[in-house]
Amino acid sequence: MNFDISHILDRWDYRPGEVMVRKIKGKDGQSRLQLRVDLGMLQMFAEGRPDGKRPNGFQSYYDFLVHQLDEHLAKHGSDETFRLNPESCTRLHLEALQYHHRYICLLQLGDHAGVERDCMRNLNVFDFVSRYAGSLELAWSLRQFQPQSLMILTRARATPLLRKKNPGKAIDEIQSGIQMIRDFYDELDRPDLRDQSLEIESLQNWLEDLRGKSAPRRKPTRREALEAQLEQAVRAENFERAAQVRDQLRNLKAPRSQS
Repeated sequence: MNFDISHILDRWDYRPGEVMVRKIKGKDGQSRLQLRVDLGMLQMFAEGRPDGKRPNGFQSYYDFLVHQLDEHLAKHGSDETFRLNPESCTRLHLEALQYHHRYICLLQLGDHAGVERDCMRNLNVFDFVSRYAGSLELAWSLRQFQPQSLMILTRARATPLLRKKNPGKAIDEIQSGIQMIRDFYDELDRPDLRDQSLEIESLQNWLEDLRGKSAPRRKPTRREALEAQLEQAVRAENFERAAQVRDQLRNLKAPRSQS
């Protein structure tokens, strides 16, 4: 059997700086996503766990741990003694990266419902680890990715609203996303990380751009129109036209003062 995939890669050139993804049908009829990377290609299932595995018979390792928590609660009546060991946190981390790769692909394909599904799944994992990890360091190994997931989630929620020509609701979603990221850093008491957040900066820039586009344009006054014409005439070195516009500006009636 020939395992060389060069013939596939040769027909799909890698372009640096671009998210290159496509959706295909597998031989089993299930949809898969393919992500082109510099050294080859990543392939993942479009549904369920991205690698198609079922840890301990569950849809994901996270689902298995939630089942363990339920059993612990049924036996002890409380979750006070339930803790995640380092191995469990590492496996959750690696699994979350799979879902991260997939929601980046889905965002590129415009599957915003799929992006929201996978983002919310990872955010639930981060909350789970925050509550049950054996140490703050173990919890942070996953929670550090929470702002990024919140940013992608916000984009997945706001973009369809823009396509439906509802910029007001899109702006509300972006503001909500920014606030969720700020709340995350405030909960950690890390204003330094909040102020340096690239995720907040990205959403803030998007918000300001949308506000600029959605703001109603005021019709310029006669004076403003003439001043714009004067500037244009001077730039074009059309001094005769500039002189005419200056005369018109001088002849404008000054507004009467209110006594």
